[in-house]
Amino acid sequence: MRPHELRAAIARRTPVALPVGVLEYHSEHLGLGMDTLAVVKCLELLEKERDLVILPPFWWGAASYVVEPAEGNGSVHVAAEHLAPVARDLFASLLRVGFRNIHFIIHHQSENFAAGMPTDLAFKFAARQAIFAHLERERGEGWWGDARMADYYAQQSQGDDPFNWIKGHPLMTPEIIREYPFDHAGQGETSLMMALCPEAVEMGRFSAEKWYSRSAQEASPELGRKGVEMILAHLRAALGR
Repeated sequence: MRPHELRAAIARRTPVALPVGVLEYHSEHLGLGMDTLAVVKCLELLEKERDLVILPPFWWGAASYVVEPAEGNGSVHVAAEHLAPVARDLFASLLRVGFRNIHFIIHHQSENFAAGMPTDLAFKFAARQAIFAHLERERGEGWWGDARMADYYAQQSQGDDPFNWIKGHPLMTPEIIREYPFDHAGQGETSLMMALCPEAVEMGRFSAEKWYSRSAQEASPELGRKGVEMILAHLRAALGR
């Protein structure tokens, strides 16, 4: 984007989407960046039908080593306590630029997004910190108690208060997960990649050795496209008009 395009997006309150993900071992047949690629590719499809600012992906989440050790497998883990300050500075900068309709979207470990897992919790916490700091810097201490904020709860009920400037979303909601398999390198994720990024799938290297990826042999582009359509419907609603 050039600066004039940036300013136009700010003026129109265009949604700004930050893909958040990890590099993590996804069995032998899938690319290491599956979690992040799924978000990026869905946003690229959405961008074809509406105005949308897609930020460069943040790849360096808390992958953990619960699936496989890092050695020779490629998982990269950044601890949540180190993520939070980086995410806070990132969100603070985006607010200073002028964006007020920021959304981070994550697929990694997001099957229970309401409770949260290390990466999304770090970004949620960072978003709140950045908003509080920005408001205090612009409006001074005591800004919430000022008479000008007397309609705060009315604003909140209309979804227009400052704490909606940054929102987080899972790529797949609980409603989608009830209809589409949520897994790790299994039928669901492999099908998504077949539909979104087929160059990241090499079924000739599939192995049934690991329990978590055995269902991948049932994957298909058709199932993946079903999942993509549900995800796009969710993102349309989440990002608003």
